[in-house]
Amino acid sequence: MPGVKVNFFYSSILTTANYLFPLLTFPYVTRVLGVTNIGTVNFVDSIINYFVLASMMGINIVGIREVAQSKGDKERLSQTFSGLFWLNTLTTALALAVLAVATLCIDKLWAHWHLMLIGALKLVMNYMLIEWLYRGLEEFRYITVRTVLVKTVYVVSVFVFVRQADDYPVYYFLSVMMIVVNSLVNLAYSRHYVSLKCRHVNVFRYVKPYFILGTYTLLTSMYIFVNVSWLGFTCGEQEVGYYTTASRLYDILIAVFTGLTGVMLPRMSSLLAEGKIDEFKTKLVKANNVLFAFAIPLVLFTVINAPSIIYVIAGAGYEGAILPMRIMMPLILVIGYEQILVMQTLMPLKKDKAVLRNSIAGAVTGLLLNVLLISRYASAGASLVWGISEMVVLCCAQYYVVKYVSVGFPWRDFLSHVMVCIPLAVGLLLLHSLLSGLTAFVISCIFAAVYFVVCNLYIKRNEEFVGAIRSLQSLRSKWT
Repeated sequence: MPGVKVNFFYSSILTTANYLFPLLTFPYVTRVLGVTNIGTVNFVDSIINYFVLASMMGINIVGIREVAQSKGDKERLSQTFSGLFWLNTLTTALALAVLAVATLCIDKLWAHWHLMLIGALKLVMNYMLIEWLYRGLEEFRYITVRTVLVKTVYVVSVFVFVRQADDYPVYYFLSVMMIVVNSLVNLAYSRHYVSLKCRHVNVFRYVKPYFILGTYTLLTSMYIFVNVSWLGFTCGEQEVGYYTTASRLYDILIAVFTGLTGVMLPRMSSLLAEGKIDEFKTKLVKANNVLFAFAIPLVLFTVINAPSIIYVIAGAGYEGAILPMRIMMPLILVIGYEQILVMQTLMPLKKDKAVLRNSIAGAVTGLLLNVLLISRYASAGASLVWGISEMVVLCCAQYYVVKYVSVGFPWRDFLSHVMVCIPLAVGLLLLHSLLSGLTAFVISCIFAAVYFVVCNLYIKRNEEFVGAIRSLQSLRSKWT
């Protein structure tokens, strides 16, 4: 079985590629399509993504957890896979039917019927992606290689086929085709591990966690996708364009830590199944240390450099995305810690009801604030709604983690990382007071990168950072 560090390495590449490759095309696409067409695509995609969540329910969590516990026995693994797959088939069919009715009955959606049709293809192929099988098996190398190859073809295709403002349906179609190709490859490759069974399959044993965790996923995503949808209905596609442009860099940065979360869920479940509670708690401490080391300097850097980052990513005409970006960047830290509490602690402990209560609290907060803030403050209000809702979820999750495993917030470690990053913030502010434009941004990038490496190697002497470097050196030596 590959080690956590090796899996984290591959998973980080994977999750970063899921956002980094589109970012390679995003500066080009934003300039070609314009803020309104970008907003239109993202508005439709936010609707489709919510139907995708409804169709997938808790499959990505329950699937990883159940596959991780069954992977030593091929027959048991096939039974587990088949039960989950047929349950997911039912919810996907229902979601597709509701999507068709909504498109026909809601004028705002019918106005973009051609994009909704492309989105329906995304809905179906997401179900066939069965990524939860490979994550549960910890086949991160396979997932990474496959994804990077498909993403490379995608990048080339965007530059070849998206040439003018009216090509925004082509841009969306190419994005969906990545999922189509990945799904077809995954289905074919799955024969190496499982066989799909139709008889003597126990679907009902998964129904309760599937729908409880699915409800959690839907509710916690409500103040993400519903923010975009509500913004589109109340303020128009241009504000959606500002909001989604601001969130683009956040998506990439949080992807790296999500890579660790995806790796740790099956491993933490295995530790609990084996009764290794002390090792379980030790890995929680290490996960916090990794988060603080990366997230705190990233938040400082992105908030200070937001105008330059928006200009580099999107170009002129997207200045309305600067304030939303500054509001949402602290979510790198908030959601990163929240993932440790939920994905690495409560879910491996199978405290599904506690997870559901967290999501209900966050969803209710998000819905109330959507009505109060978005119509008045547009994209900045949507960012604020997201931030407050996530803080509510974090506080609730921390309460349950203290209750079940007696692990509170690591204030000492957090404050030590904050203190070490104060010189970084001062240095970045001084650079921007002395220089301007892209010159200040480039020098800030170099200064922040050097400070980060020196801080973790020589000031904090971060064991996880040093260990990651050694793992990379080990992998490099194997490849060469």
